[in-house]
Amino acid sequence: MNAVPREVDLLVAGAGPAGMAAALAASLEGLDVLVCEKSEQVGGTGSTSAGTLWVPGNHESRAAGFPDSAEAALRYLDALIPDQGARPLRLAYLETGPTAIDYFSTRTDVQFLPCGPHPDYRGNLPGAAVAGRAIIPKPFDGRLLGRDFARIRPPIPEYMLLGGMMVGKLDIPPLLGRFKSLANFLYSAKLVGRYLADRLRYARGTRLMMGNALIARLFYSLKKRRVPILYGAEITDLLGDRRAVQGARLRHRGEEIVVKARRGVVLATGGIAHNRQFRARFMPQATVEHSMSHAGNSGDGLAIATRLGARIAPATQGHTGLWTPASLTVRRDGSRGLYPHLIMDRAKPGLLAVNAAGRRFVNEAVSYHDFVEAMIESDATAPSIPAYLVCNSAFIRKYGLGDVHPGTRNLRPFERSGYLLTAGTLADLAHKIGCPPDALRATVERHDRFAAAGIDEDFGKGETELNRFNGDPDHKPNPCLGPLGEPPYHAMAVWPADIAISTGLATDADARVLDADGRPIAGLYACGNDMASIMAGVYPGPGTTLGPALVFAYRAVMHARGNAR
Repeated sequence: MNAVPREVDLLVAGAGPAGMAAALAASLEGLDVLVCEKSEQVGGTGSTSAGTLWVPGNHESRAAGFPDSAEAALRYLDALIPDQGARPLRLAYLETGPTAIDYFSTRTDVQFLPCGPHPDYRGNLPGAAVAGRAIIPKPFDGRLLGRDFARIRPPIPEYMLLGGMMVGKLDIPPLLGRFKSLANFLYSAKLVGRYLADRLRYARGTRLMMGNALIARLFYSLKKRRVPILYGAEITDLLGDRRAVQGARLRHRGEEIVVKARRGVVLATGGIAHNRQFRARFMPQATVEHSMSHAGNSGDGLAIATRLGARIAPATQGHTGLWTPASLTVRRDGSRGLYPHLIMDRAKPGLLAVNAAGRRFVNEAVSYHDFVEAMIESDATAPSIPAYLVCNSAFIRKYGLGDVHPGTRNLRPFERSGYLLTAGTLADLAHKIGCPPDALRATVERHDRFAAAGIDEDFGKGETELNRFNGDPDHKPNPCLGPLGEPPYHAMAVWPADIAISTGLATDADARVLDADGRPIAGLYACGNDMASIMAGVYPGPGTTLGPALVFAYRAVMHARGNAR
């Protein structure tokens, strides 16, 4: 069968945040661009994310009264990241970040809001900030997309209410307190009313928040500029060699397409998250099972680039995941899902995390990435994968636990499915967890003594800005530390799950892919999770993956614009 030829300036493989940002910038720069997406929807993992971008010195935060500087952020990153190999890329990121965000926000519908207070994840290090570095996309009205609203990959079901309604962090208090004030009731009624009206025409709510809003804004901007997206089109090979790339081969609905790309190919296929060979090669064996990434992220970009001679970084097995603890949910249709325990429960008073020895092993309020790093470290001496979040019924009614929403009183469905373990005594709970009862009892007694004093002598829960930010400000003296309380008691298993994987294609500061000798392969770029993380497996703050995804997509296009070969 003869391949169908096509020629463009720039070919972008993948319609996630990085790929769509690259395509949008290319269109703005006057390039003829084509996006190939192997699924039938846009968004990838970005559509199910929180949508936060970590961009030090961004102008949105400065205008809102939260000053920051690249110099302070660099001090923080230098103190946090021992691997200095990617430091030139971090310098480029800090230098270009605000410019790239301004580029999109002033010329497209990709608009952002400052988060205000949103602490860096290692606030005890020099240069760390409490506010000013995190931005989020403005909410988006999905009705503007018309029929193409169906092209936006939805969030995970665990993040939607009533079967399809998205809510943001600021929506939660009025929804929980809907009968406590007229203002809360009216606010909640407006949200639900909008959602019910949406369901008359759409499969889910059109009030888009978080990562879904970012994806919709990128997609809407591409539609307005009439940038073509070829759906069901998988990149299968590159045209060229380790010196230069001139295009790529695509498989589109059983047909092969050869695309010549005058200024290059951008790989943004989502990384190696669901590629079993790559996972086994680069990730710790105890953590290879669960991933929050889109199922289509199977390492396509890395596989075809390495066949050409591209280098993967880092090339060794290690803690290459960017992690969250996740519980294994059972969905209404009987399928299994993952609930990421990011911020809603672990930092609240009255919860502790234990391993199979019945011992605490971590400050429960640390970042989701650091929590899993502690699981992996603890697992070397006592089984800690899975670990268990332990609390009582009063805690769940007030704060929720994983997919069990705050206010839930009927826990039987969660108990029947095995999602939640329940017991009337600590001894019985220990048997269900599989840990020694005496050890669990001693752990709880020690924890409760710390709670009474307000000081966690073992792990310092509640001592950092991040801890307190996610705790309960009304709980004294420590917003993160409270006694376990009266039975019944509950435990929930949590497992390591990667949000992304820092291992990817080695690049230079313009996102040009490097060969085994460290030389750029002309005409080949990588961004998003196809690009090796500039953070070298460390997680400095909220938006560690999405910030670099957009910024290096921008830098790649600015380089390709002048790359007339």
